[in-house]
Amino acid sequence: MGRRDKVLRSLRGLVQPSDTAAPATELLPVIDDRLTVRVLDLAIRIGETMLVAGAPASEVTLTIVRVAAAYGLDPVHVDVTYNSITVAHHRSGADRPITLMRVVRGAVPDHTRLQRLQSLVTAVRAGLPVDDAVEQARAIRRAPFRYAPPVVVLAQAMLAVGVAIMFGGNWLVLALSFVAAALAATTQLLLGRAHVPFFFSQIAGAFVLTLAAAAASLLSATGWPAAEGIKPSVIVAAGIVIMLAGLTVVGAAQDAIDGFALTAGGRILELVTQTVGAVVGILAGLETARLVGLGMTPPSEALPFGPVPLQFVGAALIAVAVAVFNGAGLRIVVVSIVLSVVAWAVYVATSAAGLEVAAASGAGAFAGSLVGIIAAYRLHVPSVAITTAAILPMVPGAAVFRGLLGVVESGDGTAVMLAGFATLAGAATIGISLAVGASLGIYVGQPLRASLGSFDRSRARVRT
Repeated sequence: MGRRDKVLRSLRGLVQPSDTAAPATELLPVIDDRLTVRVLDLAIRIGETMLVAGAPASEVTLTIVRVAAAYGLDPVHVDVTYNSITVAHHRSGADRPITLMRVVRGAVPDHTRLQRLQSLVTAVRAGLPVDDAVEQARAIRRAPFRYAPPVVVLAQAMLAVGVAIMFGGNWLVLALSFVAAALAATTQLLLGRAHVPFFFSQIAGAFVLTLAAAAASLLSATGWPAAEGIKPSVIVAAGIVIMLAGLTVVGAAQDAIDGFALTAGGRILELVTQTVGAVVGILAGLETARLVGLGMTPPSEALPFGPVPLQFVGAALIAVAVAVFNGAGLRIVVVSIVLSVVAWAVYVATSAAGLEVAAASGAGAFAGSLVGIIAAYRLHVPSVAITTAAILPMVPGAAVFRGLLGVVESGDGTAVMLAGFATLAGAATIGISLAVGASLGIYVGQPLRASLGSFDRSRARVRT
């Protein structure tokens, strides 16, 4: 009889879970309201700082949940929008939930701050006391930006030099690209200090950049060999990447795929606004240059890249510049260089295989983000920090300018105008391809990163 009961219980266990599977209620930790508010405040402030520093909404949500769970608050409900975060915890038997909300004031990419927050969250999950976590979080939030404003302007100017190197520009083109980009970056910095909305800052920066490039054609009168056949299009294409470098293409696409519709909508609107600002500034600069007799002839075909070795040198320099003006440290700078070279190698290889520019750009972005998310886990750096540097060399700055130049200088030529609009549509396709490729690489890389984490934990248990 006893043996039959054991067999029946075993068979029943295959169908129904055991009553002892759920933990006893009396074993659950009891946290009073004061500690609950303190923990939720810590979690939401960490999430707010991450969102401001450029992290996607999914990472912000997951971090808040993990920090709260580390101190015994589970479940926690999190709602992240473009400009606010709401966190709520409702204990069973309580009359009402404890709810906190923080308003997000605006995005300012700071990858060093993201890296420090990532380390803090790891320490919290390892058992860091609440008081110590609160003090460290406060210190991270109040820490100044890693680099002084002149260094940021210098990095933006060097980014333009990197783009000019990729197009095979001579020493004079490199120097003019540096000066034009530095003038545009300085203009935006001064307007930012005057609290001018970023939309108008984009217009002013692009206007200054275009006029500086148009004035470069005057150097042909000096008789310098380097000034013969100088292409202002290269200078503007190099500087235009500064206008587009901070755009949240990947973040907006990732939030949309993750289901954070409000955050994705806000970032997409910001993306459109900043792009329109740069376009308006370039159009105003081109029209002003035409009125003073410095008009530029629209190129009939896409600007060719320089020798392949110079392309990799330019891509590496762009990665360094992007990492610096986003506030990254040495580790992120080195990883960004490697990923930029990897992404550009895939782009060059797929282009040589016959893929169109948009498809090759998507493939390069996919490779860079896939390798980047694994490297980010191994080296403990934010994935968004190194993914941005990987895809930026493929941003279609030259195509954007060529299309706008064709529209402005078309006059009564309908064919030239249509060609300009077609070029702009192609640039938009490349931008979408970059966003999709980078997002796909992140999602494919996440299971691989989780597998690596499980493998590392298994090895740690074996060693102990």
